[in-house]
Amino acid sequence: MGDRAPHRLTQRARVAGERLPESLLIRIAAVSDYELARQYDTVNLYRRGAAAKLELNRPERMNAWNTQFGLDLLGAVTSAGEDAEVRALLITGAGRAFSSGADLTDGLEQTDAGDPDVYGVLTERYHPIIVGIRQMPKPVVAAVNGPAAGVGLSLALACDLVIAAESAYFLLAFVNIGLVPDGGSSLLVPSRVGFARAAEMAMLGDRVGASKALDWGLINQVWADDEFATRADALISRLADGPTRSYAGTKRQLNNWLYQQMDQQLELEARIQQEMAAAADFAEGLTAFAQKRQPRFSGA
Repeated sequence: MGDRAPHRLTQRARVAGERLPESLLIRIAAVSDYELARQYDTVNLYRRGAAAKLELNRPERMNAWNTQFGLDLLGAVTSAGEDAEVRALLITGAGRAFSSGADLTDGLEQTDAGDPDVYGVLTERYHPIIVGIRQMPKPVVAAVNGPAAGVGLSLALACDLVIAAESAYFLLAFVNIGLVPDGGSSLLVPSRVGFARAAEMAMLGDRVGASKALDWGLINQVWADDEFATRADALISRLADGPTRSYAGTKRQLNNWLYQQMDQQLELEARIQQEMAAAADFAEGLTAFAQKRQPRFSGA
């Protein structure tokens, strides 16, 4: 962690006679008018006045969630939520993805019985992030710059507004490895698009492009890739300058109507996901993923 501004990276590179990778230069340019408020191992938290930008920062893994990522993201969400000077928060991804979901190459934490401990990971690490965003008394915007899959989609939909670049897509990928939606997506998706489309996304596991997602009501806006970052920054600035207490009151109203039973639904998700993680189909799904082939599910 630290408080170094991004432009100091370029200064150090010039002194050392090195040339920074183009991907890093693009990312530095995108946040150059923000100051780095806090740097974690896998996420960065920037500030510009009353606006904050939380950047998911595992671009080499398409911002997939591993253990450290979950801990860092929870810390950053908590920090932004508790900072009275932050009046609006934007969440986006470094590189070409928003978040590709859980990192299946990272290894799975185990229960005493030797099964994957997805219940513990969900309840102790993921759920506080989702609930923290929903209960944060300030607007939170997901700026989806690329794929948002699995729990990455859950993260985006937990936000108050979801905007997307034209090239972005959305995917409830759980079924493709024998799991069920988690991270709140069994509640967040149908609350936006209804039962029919939620069932389609959850059971077929197909990509939903940004334009279709807009038509369905899954997201709020779609902007061309080359103007996406600029328009996202303009939106978060507008919200940061707006009536924060009004936004907080609106969130309380919507939460009470739509998400009053969120805690119960998250608990149910975690328990069902633990059942799925102990099943043969999940083991086959993981093996197929690692071998880059289609899974051969048995229904067991």
